[in-house]
Amino acid sequence: MTRHGKWKRVLLLSAAVIGAACAATPVGAQQVPAPLDASARATAINAAIATFEQHYVFPDKAATIAAHLRTALQRGDYDAITSGDKLAETLSAALQKEAGDHHLEVRYFAEALPEPSKGAGQAAAERAEEMAAQRRNNYGFTAVSRLPLNIGYVDLRAFGRPAGAAARIAAAMTLMADTRALIIDLRKCGGGDPETVMLFASYLFDKPTHLNDIYWRDENRTERRWTRANVPGAKYGGGRKLYVLTGANSFSAAEDFAYAMQASGRARLVGAVTKGGGAQPGEPRRIDPHFMMFVPNGRAINPVTHSNWQETGVVPDLKVTEAKALDAAQIEILKDVMASDPDPHARQGAKDRLADLG
Repeated sequence: MTRHGKWKRVLLLSAAVIGAACAATPVGAQQVPAPLDASARATAINAAIATFEQHYVFPDKAATIAAHLRTALQRGDYDAITSGDKLAETLSAALQKEAGDHHLEVRYFAEALPEPSKGAGQAAAERAEEMAAQRRNNYGFTAVSRLPLNIGYVDLRAFGRPAGAAARIAAAMTLMADTRALIIDLRKCGGGDPETVMLFASYLFDKPTHLNDIYWRDENRTERRWTRANVPGAKYGGGRKLYVLTGANSFSAAEDFAYAMQASGRARLVGAVTKGGGAQPGEPRRIDPHFMMFVPNGRAINPVTHSNWQETGVVPDLKVTEAKALDAAQIEILKDVMASDPDPHARQGAKDRLADLG
């Protein structure tokens, strides 16, 4: 698949998920550490610096950080490192600290990585392994249930690949179809596929909505992203209350979804500020036979705020501790029931449930 296909669909995965997806050895295979000599170490560091400088979304920042890394190399800051894993960890930490970007990551593989043009068979095996992992994790869906007073609840731990996630989203929305309000829990969602973000969001609006844009440095173009007019199954629509729960572990695609729901006015966010540093998508690049690097070469741009969550994280509308976020969202919904529901039985039920929640 072309670079605009396969790789662009993994852009907002967390760094950990990206690393697993592009690993050169199958999950569970033993990687034997090998000593890293001075020549190999310098080659890897220079390759990482050059790749970062060439592709990072902000050219000026990339040039400044690259200069700092070259100075550190010349100063001998890396001379004591003889482990590929340690070098990857050290470079990742330095890049993330300097750029404030948690998507930046260097990974080491004891088994040599195939060259891009020679890795078709390996890539197929990696995709198969990734899809098996996705199935084991139910494409991110941990729980779909009805809370008291007919409040819908979806616990989503990842935005899985669309091929498998689409059916789960349609099934979840069918189960949620007649609920009075919906809570989507992203407190433990560490990322996922941006196409699935758009697909899930498409169920939550009545008409196509301009949700976000992505600017790509390499192509000097802006990709405009809208929700779909039509989706499999029934839409939840935009008329009922929607709450999104966030926390410190909400990252990347989870932040993308939460930020867009908030900026568009579709959802009220409840919980803690998200991790931040994950608003700049990119792609994994083989930088030498044993090192892979994930380099953000794009940035999210919200059509309402004309900004993103990179520096600040996504800030909830109602800040509470993560542990209290689910109760807090229910309390807001129940107070609305008491204030506006014409059914006296519903109002009494909401009052009783509020007492239970304290």
